[in-house]
Amino acid sequence: MPDVAAFDLLATPVAWTGADGRVEGANAACARWLGVSAKRLAGVPLVALEFEGDAFARAISGQGGEGARLRRVPLAFPGTDAPRFADIALTAREGGGWWLEAHPVEEFPGDDPALMLPSALSAALKGLAHELRNPLAGLKGAAQLLDRRVADDPTARELTSLIESEVDRLTGLLDRLLSPAPPRPFEPANIHAVLERVLRLAESDAGWATRLVRDYDPSLPDVFGDADRLTQAVWNLVRNAIDAGAATVTMRTRAEHGVRIGDTLHPLALRLEIVDDGRGVPEELAERIFLPLVSGHAAGSGLGLALAQQVAREHRGSLAYRSRPGHTVFTLLLPLWREEETTDVA
Repeated sequence: MPDVAAFDLLATPVAWTGADGRVEGANAACARWLGVSAKRLAGVPLVALEFEGDAFARAISGQGGEGARLRRVPLAFPGTDAPRFADIALTAREGGGWWLEAHPVEEFPGDDPALMLPSALSAALKGLAHELRNPLAGLKGAAQLLDRRVADDPTARELTSLIESEVDRLTGLLDRLLSPAPPRPFEPANIHAVLERVLRLAESDAGWATRLVRDYDPSLPDVFGDADRLTQAVWNLVRNAIDAGAATVTMRTRAEHGVRIGDTLHPLALRLEIVDDGRGVPEELAERIFLPLVSGHAAGSGLGLALAQQVAREHRGSLAYRSRPGHTVFTLLLPLWREEETTDVA
Protein backbone atom coordinates (compact mmCIF):
# COMPACT_ATOMS: atom_id res chain seq x y z
CA MET A 1 0.00 0.00 0.00
CA PRO A 2 1.48 3.42 -0.94
CA ASP A 3 2.43 5.91 1.78
CA VAL A 4 -0.71 8.09 1.67
CA ALA A 5 0.78 10.69 4.01
CA ALA A 6 3.67 11.27 1.59
CA PHE A 7 1.31 11.62 -1.39
CA ASP A 8 -0.79 14.13 0.57
CA LEU A 9 2.19 16.51 0.49
CA LEU A 10 1.89 16.72 -3.31
CA ALA A 11 -0.10 19.49 -4.98
CA THR A 12 -0.66 17.25 -8.04
CA PRO A 13 -3.76 15.03 -7.95
CA VAL A 14 -2.66 11.38 -7.72
CA ALA A 15 -4.73 8.18 -7.43
CA TRP A 16 -3.99 4.48 -7.72
CA THR A 17 -5.96 1.34 -8.52
CA GLY A 18 -5.68 -2.35 -7.83
CA ALA A 19 -5.38 -5.07 -10.43
CA ASP A 20 -9.19 -5.06 -10.79
CA GLY A 21 -9.12 -1.45 -12.04
CA ARG A 22 -10.89 -0.01 -8.96
CA VAL A 23 -9.48 2.95 -7.05
CA GLU A 24 -7.59 1.86 -3.94
CA GLY A 25 -6.68 5.33 -2.79
CA ALA A 26 -6.07 8.97 -3.69
CA ASN A 27 -4.13 11.85 -2.21
CA ALA A 28 -5.76 14.94 -0.69
CA ALA A 29 -5.14 17.02 -3.81
CA CYS A 30 -7.03 14.54 -5.98
CA ALA A 31 -9.98 14.40 -3.55
CA ARG A 32 -10.17 18.22 -3.37
CA TRP A 33 -9.96 18.55 -7.12
CA LEU A 34 -12.83 16.09 -7.69
CA GLY A 35 -14.84 17.58 -4.83
CA VAL A 36 -15.25 14.36 -2.82
CA SER A 37 -13.45 12.64 0.05
CA ALA A 38 -10.72 10.09 -0.58
CA LYS A 39 -12.87 7.48 1.18
CA ARG A 40 -15.69 7.95 -1.34
CA LEU A 41 -13.25 7.44 -4.19
CA ALA A 42 -12.12 4.06 -2.85
CA GLY A 43 -13.69 1.19 -4.77
CA VAL A 44 -14.85 3.30 -7.74
CA PRO A 45 -13.82 1.81 -11.12
CA LEU A 46 -11.21 3.98 -12.77
CA VAL A 47 -13.15 4.07 -16.05
CA ALA A 48 -16.21 5.40 -14.14
CA LEU A 49 -14.30 8.60 -13.29
CA GLU A 50 -14.23 9.59 -16.96
CA PHE A 51 -17.20 11.92 -17.45
CA GLU A 52 -17.69 10.96 -21.09
CA GLY A 53 -15.80 8.93 -23.66
CA ASP A 54 -13.72 5.78 -23.28
CA ALA A 55 -10.15 7.05 -23.28
CA PHE A 56 -9.34 5.26 -20.01
CA ALA A 57 -10.75 1.94 -21.21
CA ARG A 58 -8.86 2.12 -24.52
CA ALA A 59 -5.61 3.16 -22.85
CA ILE A 60 -5.72 0.40 -20.24
CA SER A 61 -6.66 -2.33 -22.73
CA GLY A 62 -4.41 -1.15 -25.55
CA GLN A 63 -1.13 -0.30 -23.85
CA GLY A 64 -0.11 -3.79 -22.80
CA GLY A 65 0.67 -2.66 -19.29
CA GLU A 66 3.02 0.11 -20.43
CA GLY A 67 0.90 3.16 -19.55
CA ALA A 68 -0.25 6.14 -21.55
CA ARG A 69 -0.62 9.91 -21.60
CA LEU A 70 -4.05 11.33 -22.40
CA ARG A 71 -4.91 14.93 -23.22
CA ARG A 72 -7.88 16.91 -21.90
CA VAL A 73 -9.81 14.07 -20.27
CA PRO A 74 -13.07 15.16 -18.53
CA LEU A 75 -13.23 13.63 -15.03
CA ALA A 76 -15.99 13.63 -12.43
CA PHE A 77 -17.16 11.52 -9.52
CA PRO A 78 -20.04 9.27 -10.68
CA GLY A 79 -23.35 11.03 -10.28
CA THR A 80 -21.99 14.57 -10.50
CA ASP A 81 -22.38 16.79 -13.54
CA ALA A 82 -19.45 19.20 -13.19
CA PRO A 83 -16.46 17.64 -14.96
CA ARG A 84 -12.89 18.75 -14.43
CA PHE A 85 -10.44 18.59 -17.31
CA ALA A 86 -6.88 17.31 -17.03
CA ASP A 87 -3.97 15.85 -18.95
CA ILE A 88 -3.57 12.36 -17.53
CA ALA A 89 -0.51 10.15 -17.08
CA LEU A 90 -1.32 6.46 -16.54
CA THR A 91 1.51 4.23 -15.32
CA ALA A 92 1.36 0.52 -14.58
CA ARG A 93 1.97 -0.54 -10.95
CA GLU A 94 4.08 -3.50 -10.01
CA GLY A 95 1.83 -6.42 -9.25
CA GLY A 96 -1.08 -4.99 -11.25
CA GLY A 97 -3.10 -1.80 -11.21
CA TRP A 98 -2.40 1.73 -12.29
CA TRP A 99 -1.02 5.04 -11.08
CA LEU A 100 -3.03 8.05 -12.23
CA GLU A 101 -1.45 11.52 -12.25
CA ALA A 102 -3.69 14.44 -13.26
CA HIS A 103 -2.52 17.83 -14.49
CA PRO A 104 -5.61 20.12 -14.54
CA VAL A 105 -6.16 22.24 -17.65
CA GLU A 106 -8.73 24.84 -18.71
CA GLU A 107 -11.96 23.59 -20.25
CA PHE A 108 -11.78 25.88 -23.27
CA PRO A 109 -8.13 26.52 -24.22
CA GLY A 110 -7.02 28.72 -27.07
CA ASP A 111 -5.72 27.13 -30.22
CA ASP A 112 -2.19 25.77 -29.94
CA PRO A 113 -0.16 27.25 -32.84
CA ALA A 114 2.13 24.22 -32.78
CA LEU A 115 -0.81 21.93 -33.55
CA MET A 116 -1.77 24.08 -36.53
CA LEU A 117 1.79 24.35 -37.84
CA PRO A 118 1.79 21.55 -40.45
CA SER A 119 -1.36 22.76 -42.23
CA ALA A 120 -0.41 26.44 -41.90
CA LEU A 121 3.07 25.81 -43.25
CA SER A 122 1.74 23.76 -46.15
CA ALA A 123 -0.75 26.46 -47.10
CA ALA A 124 1.87 29.22 -46.84
CA LEU A 125 4.39 27.34 -48.97
CA LYS A 126 1.87 26.50 -51.65
CA GLY A 127 0.70 30.11 -51.78
CA LEU A 128 4.27 31.35 -52.04
CA ALA A 129 5.11 28.80 -54.75
CA HIS A 130 2.06 29.79 -56.79
CA GLU A 131 2.94 33.50 -56.60
CA LEU A 132 6.55 32.91 -57.71
CA ARG A 133 5.88 30.79 -60.77
CA ASN A 134 4.93 33.69 -63.08
CA PRO A 135 7.91 35.95 -62.16
CA LEU A 136 10.28 33.04 -62.70
CA ALA A 137 8.80 32.33 -66.11
CA GLY A 138 9.26 36.01 -66.99
CA LEU A 139 12.91 35.90 -65.89
CA LYS A 140 13.60 32.85 -68.00
CA GLY A 141 11.99 34.45 -71.06
CA ALA A 142 14.02 37.63 -70.58
CA ALA A 143 17.24 35.60 -70.23
CA GLN A 144 16.50 33.75 -73.48
CA LEU A 145 15.94 37.07 -75.33
CA LEU A 146 19.20 38.44 -73.96
CA ASP A 147 21.00 35.29 -75.00
CA ARG A 148 20.02 35.91 -78.64
CA ARG A 149 21.27 39.50 -78.50
CA VAL A 150 24.66 38.59 -77.08
CA ALA A 151 25.29 35.56 -79.28
CA ASP A 152 28.81 36.85 -80.11
CA ASP A 153 29.83 37.53 -76.49
CA PRO A 154 30.86 34.31 -74.67
CA THR A 155 31.02 35.99 -71.26
CA ALA A 156 27.54 37.45 -71.55
CA ARG A 157 26.15 34.13 -72.82
CA GLU A 158 27.67 32.38 -69.80
CA LEU A 159 25.79 34.77 -67.50
CA THR A 160 22.48 34.31 -69.31
CA SER A 161 22.93 30.54 -69.16
CA LEU A 162 23.51 30.83 -65.42
CA ILE A 163 20.30 32.81 -65.04
CA GLU A 164 18.35 30.17 -66.98
CA SER A 165 19.79 27.26 -65.02
CA GLU A 166 19.02 28.93 -61.68
CA VAL A 167 15.49 29.73 -62.77
CA ASP A 168 15.04 26.08 -63.77
CA ARG A 169 16.34 24.96 -60.39
CA LEU A 170 13.96 27.27 -58.51
CA THR A 171 11.05 26.19 -60.71
CA GLY A 172 11.79 22.58 -59.83
CA LEU A 173 11.72 23.45 -56.14
CA LEU A 174 8.37 25.17 -56.55
CA ASP A 175 6.97 22.17 -58.41
CA ARG A 176 7.95 19.93 -55.51
CA LEU A 177 6.23 22.30 -53.08
CA LEU A 178 3.02 22.28 -55.09
CA SER A 179 3.11 18.51 -55.72
CA PRO A 180 5.41 17.04 -53.07
CA ALA A 181 6.94 13.63 -53.57
CA PRO A 182 6.36 10.96 -50.91
CA PRO A 183 8.82 11.20 -48.00
CA ARG A 184 11.88 9.00 -48.24
CA PRO A 185 12.12 6.02 -45.88
CA PHE A 186 14.13 6.74 -42.75
CA GLU A 187 17.51 5.07 -42.30
CA PRO A 188 20.39 5.29 -39.81
CA ALA A 189 22.24 8.61 -40.12
CA ASN A 190 25.37 9.90 -38.43
CA ILE A 191 24.40 13.21 -36.87
CA HIS A 192 27.99 14.44 -36.91
CA ALA A 193 28.21 13.84 -40.69
CA VAL A 194 25.09 16.01 -40.97
CA LEU A 195 26.72 18.73 -38.87
CA GLU A 196 29.90 18.64 -40.94
CA ARG A 197 27.85 19.28 -44.08
CA VAL A 198 26.25 22.25 -42.34
CA LEU A 199 29.67 23.55 -41.31
CA ARG A 200 30.87 23.52 -44.91
CA LEU A 201 27.77 25.48 -45.97
CA ALA A 202 28.28 27.95 -43.13
CA GLU A 203 31.94 28.48 -43.91
CA SER A 204 31.17 29.32 -47.53
CA ASP A 205 28.31 31.61 -46.48
CA ALA A 206 29.84 33.48 -43.55
CA GLY A 207 33.52 33.29 -44.47
CA TRP A 208 35.73 34.51 -41.64
CA ALA A 209 33.05 36.75 -40.11
CA THR A 210 31.72 33.97 -37.87
CA ARG A 211 33.73 31.44 -35.85
CA LEU A 212 32.23 27.96 -35.99
CA VAL A 213 32.90 25.69 -33.01
CA ARG A 214 32.41 21.92 -32.75
CA ASP A 215 31.49 20.41 -29.38
CA TYR A 216 30.59 16.82 -30.22
CA ASP A 217 29.97 13.70 -28.16
CA PRO A 218 31.65 11.07 -30.40
CA SER A 219 29.99 8.16 -28.56
CA LEU A 220 26.48 8.99 -29.85
CA PRO A 221 24.77 6.28 -31.92
CA ASP A 222 23.11 7.03 -35.24
CA VAL A 223 19.76 8.76 -35.42
CA PHE A 224 17.04 7.18 -37.54
CA GLY A 225 15.81 9.62 -40.13
CA ASP A 226 16.40 11.56 -43.33
CA ALA A 227 19.91 13.02 -43.39
CA ASP A 228 19.05 15.59 -46.08
CA ARG A 229 16.05 16.92 -44.14
CA LEU A 230 18.10 17.09 -40.94
CA THR A 231 20.85 18.95 -42.78
CA GLN A 232 18.32 21.51 -44.03
CA ALA A 233 16.85 21.97 -40.53
CA VAL A 234 20.23 22.48 -38.85
CA TRP A 235 21.45 24.75 -41.65
CA ASN A 236 18.39 26.95 -41.16
CA LEU A 237 19.24 27.29 -37.45
CA VAL A 238 22.89 28.09 -38.11
CA ARG A 239 22.06 30.56 -40.87
CA ASN A 240 19.65 32.35 -38.52
CA ALA A 241 22.47 32.69 -36.00
CA ILE A 242 24.75 34.14 -38.67
CA ASP A 243 22.04 36.55 -39.80
CA ALA A 244 21.62 37.66 -36.16
CA GLY A 245 25.22 38.94 -36.19
CA ALA A 246 26.79 36.10 -34.22
CA ALA A 247 30.57 36.20 -33.91
CA THR A 248 30.66 32.59 -32.63
CA VAL A 249 28.29 29.70 -33.35
CA THR A 250 28.72 26.45 -31.41
CA MET A 251 27.18 23.13 -32.43
CA ARG A 252 26.98 20.85 -29.38
CA THR A 253 25.76 17.23 -29.22
CA ARG A 254 25.00 15.27 -26.06
CA ALA A 255 23.05 12.16 -25.05
CA GLU A 256 20.00 12.59 -22.80
CA HIS A 257 18.46 9.75 -20.79
CA GLY A 258 14.77 9.49 -19.92
CA VAL A 259 13.59 12.37 -22.14
CA ARG A 260 9.89 13.09 -22.62
CA ILE A 261 9.08 14.44 -26.07
CA GLY A 262 5.39 15.24 -26.40
CA ASP A 263 3.47 12.30 -24.98
CA THR A 264 6.29 9.76 -25.25
CA LEU A 265 9.08 8.98 -22.82
CA HIS A 266 12.26 7.95 -24.66
CA PRO A 267 15.02 6.05 -22.85
CA LEU A 268 17.71 7.80 -24.91
CA ALA A 269 17.67 10.93 -27.06
CA LEU A 270 20.04 13.24 -28.87
CA ARG A 271 20.29 16.83 -27.63
CA LEU A 272 21.65 19.07 -30.37
CA GLU A 273 22.23 22.68 -29.36
CA ILE A 274 23.02 25.58 -31.68
CA VAL A 275 24.48 28.30 -29.45
CA ASP A 276 25.29 31.80 -30.70
CA ASP A 277 26.23 35.21 -29.30
CA GLY A 278 24.15 37.27 -31.72
CA ARG A 279 21.36 39.77 -31.13
CA GLY A 280 18.86 37.14 -29.96
CA VAL A 281 15.19 36.64 -30.80
CA PRO A 282 13.22 39.93 -30.80
CA GLU A 283 10.89 40.03 -27.80
CA GLU A 284 7.88 40.90 -29.94
CA LEU A 285 8.37 37.68 -31.97
CA ALA A 286 9.03 35.34 -29.04
CA GLU A 287 5.58 33.69 -29.18
CA ARG A 288 5.44 33.45 -32.99
CA ILE A 289 8.97 32.65 -34.04
CA PHE A 290 8.13 29.14 -35.32
CA LEU A 291 5.13 30.23 -37.41
CA PRO A 292 5.50 30.51 -41.19
CA LEU A 293 6.38 33.90 -42.71
CA VAL A 294 7.47 35.36 -39.33
CA SER A 295 10.99 36.76 -39.50
CA GLY A 296 13.18 38.88 -37.27
CA HIS A 297 15.13 40.58 -40.07
CA ALA A 298 14.11 42.40 -43.22
CA ALA A 299 15.74 40.02 -45.70
CA GLY A 300 14.36 36.87 -44.08
CA SER A 301 11.68 34.69 -45.64
CA GLY A 302 10.18 33.59 -42.33
CA LEU A 303 10.25 29.93 -43.38
CA GLY A 304 13.55 28.72 -41.92
CA LEU A 305 12.46 28.08 -38.33
CA ALA A 306 9.03 26.81 -39.38
CA LEU A 307 10.69 24.26 -41.66
CA ALA A 308 13.19 23.30 -38.94
CA GLN A 309 10.37 22.61 -36.49
CA GLN A 310 8.49 20.63 -39.12
CA VAL A 311 11.56 18.43 -39.67
CA ALA A 312 11.85 17.92 -35.91
CA ARG A 313 8.23 16.74 -35.79
CA GLU A 314 8.76 14.42 -38.76
CA HIS A 315 11.49 12.73 -36.70
CA ARG A 316 9.30 12.56 -33.56
CA GLY A 317 11.48 15.19 -31.97
CA SER A 318 11.07 18.74 -30.73
CA LEU A 319 12.65 22.14 -31.30
CA ALA A 320 12.74 24.82 -28.62
CA TYR A 321 14.84 27.85 -27.76
CA ARG A 322 15.88 30.27 -25.05
CA SER A 323 17.26 33.65 -25.91
CA ARG A 324 18.63 36.90 -24.59
CA PRO A 325 20.91 39.40 -26.37
CA GLY A 326 24.34 37.82 -26.62
CA HIS A 327 23.22 34.26 -25.84
CA THR A 328 20.70 32.23 -27.84
CA VAL A 329 20.32 28.45 -27.74
CA PHE A 330 18.13 26.43 -30.10
CA THR A 331 17.72 22.87 -28.83
CA LEU A 332 16.75 20.00 -31.13
CA LEU A 333 15.76 16.78 -29.32
CA LEU A 334 15.63 13.59 -31.40
CA PRO A 335 14.94 10.06 -30.15
CA LEU A 336 17.85 7.67 -30.60
CA TRP A 337 15.95 4.64 -31.83
CA ARG A 338 16.66 1.11 -30.70
CA GLU A 339 17.28 -1.29 -33.58
CA GLU A 340 14.04 -3.20 -32.96
CA GLU A 341 11.99 0.01 -33.26
CA THR A 342 13.13 0.98 -36.73
CA THR A 343 10.76 -1.29 -38.65
CA ASP A 344 7.67 0.14 -36.96
CA VAL A 345 8.82 3.73 -37.39
CA ALA A 346 9.59 3.26 -41.08
